[in-house]
Amino acid sequence: MAFRPDLSPWPFGVAAELQNSGRKFCSALAVLHWMALVNPETRGPGWSEDRREEREAGEAVGAMCWSDISSAKSSSTTSFLTSLVFNGAVFAVEIVAFTLIRRHFRLIYEPRALAPLKTKRTNELSPTLLGWVWALYEADYRTIRAINGMDAYFFVRFLRMMVRVFLPMWLLSWAILMPTYAVRTSTANHQGLDKFTFGNVANNQLKRFAALIIVTYIFTFWIWWNIKHEMRHFVSVRQQYLASPEHSSTAQANTILITGIPTELLSESALTRLFSHLPGGVRKVWLNRDLKDMPELHNRRINAAKTLESAETSLMNTATKRHNKQLKKAAKAEKKANGNTSSTADLTRRPDADNDPESARSLAETLVPQKKRPTHRLPLFSWMPFSLPLVGKKVDSIDWAREEIKVTSAELDKRRQILEQDIARTTVADVQARDRVHQLRAGRLNIHMPTVHLNIPLIGPTGAPDFSDQTYPPVNGAFVLFNSQLAAHLAVQSLTHHEPYRMGKDSKYPEVTPEDVIWDNLGTNPYERRIRLAVSWAITIGLIILWAFPVAFVGAVSNVHSLCTTYSWLAWLCKLPKVVVGIISGILPPVLLAVLFLLLPIVLRLLARFEGIPTRSGVELSLMDRFFLFEVINGFLIVTFSSGIIAALPGIVNNVSSIPSLLAQNLPTASTFFLTYVILQGLSGTAGLFLQIAPLILYYVKMFLLGSTPRSVYNIKYGARTVKWGTLFPQTSLLVVIALGYSAISPIINGLACATFFLFYMVYKYLFIWVNDQPQSSDTGGLFFPKAIQHIFVGMYIQQICLAALFFLAMNDRGHPGAIAEGALMVVLIVFTAFYHNTINNSYSPLIHPLPLSIAEQLHGTNHPESEGVIDEHPQGEPKPAERVGGAAAARRRGEYPDAGAGLVLSRLVRAAVRQQTHLARAVDQARGRPGTRLGLHQHIVRSLREDGIEVETLGARMDAKGHVDVDGPPPDMDEAERRERVGKEGLEAEVAEERVSDDSGEEEERVRRKLGDDVREDEGTV
Repeated sequence: MAFRPDLSPWPFGVAAELQNSGRKFCSALAVLHWMALVNPETRGPGWSEDRREEREAGEAVGAMCWSDISSAKSSSTTSFLTSLVFNGAVFAVEIVAFTLIRRHFRLIYEPRALAPLKTKRTNELSPTLLGWVWALYEADYRTIRAINGMDAYFFVRFLRMMVRVFLPMWLLSWAILMPTYAVRTSTANHQGLDKFTFGNVANNQLKRFAALIIVTYIFTFWIWWNIKHEMRHFVSVRQQYLASPEHSSTAQANTILITGIPTELLSESALTRLFSHLPGGVRKVWLNRDLKDMPELHNRRINAAKTLESAETSLMNTATKRHNKQLKKAAKAEKKANGNTSSTADLTRRPDADNDPESARSLAETLVPQKKRPTHRLPLFSWMPFSLPLVGKKVDSIDWAREEIKVTSAELDKRRQILEQDIARTTVADVQARDRVHQLRAGRLNIHMPTVHLNIPLIGPTGAPDFSDQTYPPVNGAFVLFNSQLAAHLAVQSLTHHEPYRMGKDSKYPEVTPEDVIWDNLGTNPYERRIRLAVSWAITIGLIILWAFPVAFVGAVSNVHSLCTTYSWLAWLCKLPKVVVGIISGILPPVLLAVLFLLLPIVLRLLARFEGIPTRSGVELSLMDRFFLFEVINGFLIVTFSSGIIAALPGIVNNVSSIPSLLAQNLPTASTFFLTYVILQGLSGTAGLFLQIAPLILYYVKMFLLGSTPRSVYNIKYGARTVKWGTLFPQTSLLVVIALGYSAISPIINGLACATFFLFYMVYKYLFIWVNDQPQSSDTGGLFFPKAIQHIFVGMYIQQICLAALFFLAMNDRGHPGAIAEGALMVVLIVFTAFYHNTINNSYSPLIHPLPLSIAEQLHGTNHPESEGVIDEHPQGEPKPAERVGGAAAARRRGEYPDAGAGLVLSRLVRAAVRQQTHLARAVDQARGRPGTRLGLHQHIVRSLREDGIEVETLGARMDAKGHVDVDGPPPDMDEAERRERVGKEGLEAEVAEERVSDDSGEEEERVRRKLGDDVREDEGTV
């Protein structure tokens, strides 16, 4: 082998000597050999094309240099087996641990079976050790719809669908494609699992691709049928859910959020007139307003209430512990002094004898000295969100919190009165604007004889109301509550305004709840939102491009065998033990990829919110698109090509002209990485979801560090565990895309995918029946499911495009393209898939969001007689019902929502009585075998707080003799259904009476508003 004329001829012994000297010269030697073959300038006059001796020597050197490639390929089996054994061991250990400990930690593994409220309670999983397996298998996944909503139901339904899709694909591909790829055919460097891939078909065996074409067509038709079947089911179930009496009679079902409202329509009366043409008309309109400092005042009061709750509980805890110590001392003194117990008389006296409001402070000072009372430091500056240690004014927490609640409540009352006046002025301003428009349209002078009276309208903005005299003017957003659910859906679908970007279809949102609203985005201008949309997606695409570099590195690590044989400075990796190399190539890349994918959703969610989407569920839907795009590009395509190209790199170095055939052979070998990724998700991932080691540890950490008040204890024990659909769905659909992309190229993945989706189906069925509690306010009615169906089409497109490319790249034994016909058939299949995709979208997209007129008779509006008392799914606005105004139960039965604006409850503002509920524990002294002997401090605290106008609740909370807080019921700020169960019939009767008072007050308020409007109009006419 001659690289230069003065070095030729090289004897074969030189090559042998190089082989004995080690692999560190292999890369340089291969590069020189490639230069000599392809670059004429490196060939001297002594070069001869037919010098067989030199060519054979060169081939020997090449064989020596790349002898490890086949072992590298065969070690793909090692990587696969290492990953399978490791993840299988993790799966077994975690499942065994779950089986052994789940009955002892039921608050972690089946909290819904122990929920204190029957409305949220489910049946026990199984009392026996192994009975949970059969109980979980027998559980009906359709019950999830009533337990956790439509989004959870359709997610589990999607997993069930994928099990049904991959089961026949698994059996068919293993029976046909694996023998087609592996039996009596082979290519260089394809050993182990690589023998069962597309690239193992020899150049003289390309006729075998006919079986691949037939199977691919069968796969595609089978997936088409499943997509149509599931979309029909989705539309049917969603429409049944929306039209059901339980849902359609709620305020959520009859309310829409409108943004981009022009100034001339920015009033309650104008919007009522605008939508009065729809069936049933409008029941109520709430405008979003610029509330200025009201949200800050509200947050100050909420924080003060939390501080007060914590401080009062801490005071009782300290008193209980000091009381216990004094009892022990008294017992010792009694033993020595023969029964002298006078020192404990003041500690156990009944507080009922003293009704003085100052008794609480005196008793507290008796039980807890001043220096032991809870204190905290105030921030140095008002704009600081928290205080610093040892810096700032030190105050008594109880006294400060009580005073802060009084001050903020009084300030909020003043501002609410002003706000109520602004609401009345908005209607008056709308009337004035309409009058000016009518006068201008008349276009004539009004002359009265004998006295000439001229009525000449002023020139200027005539059609828009003037809000300059209002302290809290409205901004371009409003909630509209209709009397009919059908009217709400018609309002969303109708063309509302004659100007562009004004109340357009994309600016109207049905099924909106105040808890789901992002209040800061309501005032976004329509033009500003489009600019934000462009900026947001530009940054998203930039992140996807930049993220490709670390992801490509992960793909390179997955093919470490080829790296260490290609580059001499990485040769040390090949010298490591096979187990270590298997861990590096089989386990480390999926873990690194998972870490990379954990970081980006945080940024993407912020970008979706920056876009100006006014609902949190809308942000999750946007995040689903962004995150899926990122995962497909960086988690699948980049990894595939980076790993496949690295695998083909040794052959490319030797023969540049063989790039197409080498890529066709080596790109399928990247499937090893995805096989290990699917195994990781299917075994370790599902077992981790069963064991839930992080919630188990965090439960005790939180109870030790944060479980100081009844509210915090309740949230830790029974707080809802939820999932984020914007990230969960894309992560799942990425597995679908990977499995579909390699379903024909590497059919072994079909069995793994089927098993993985079955395990996912079982674990999420368990989670959504016995563990998770998804908030109803964020439920979209299953709108994530159609997006997931679109992801299946992406997987089919990738599969078909890759197969077409591989067919066109395939070379026969004569060096000519040998699968042109197969590639053409794949192009035809791509066209058919695109046509079917378009047909599905055109058929079902119009049925996803709106309700059709054909089911109008099934709808129940808020004005329906049967709907009285049913509107109990109205989600709580901000603040929580802890400061409900005018009767929370009454407001929800009337279908009332908070007035939009920073989440403040602004309904019935004039007559509002401020009530801040605090959840305190009843301290019970059970020392010395005397259960029920009360310490008495909590009665004094409750009486004192109520004297200050702060409502206190002790029901369901208790403090034992050691000062530990526990709860057996929820805090007082809960929805009506929970309160109904807890307080019973007597409490409901009180709320009914409260509702009557509220209705009377509402009528009086309406009379005041009409009188104010008449006075203003009378003054206007005089002028």
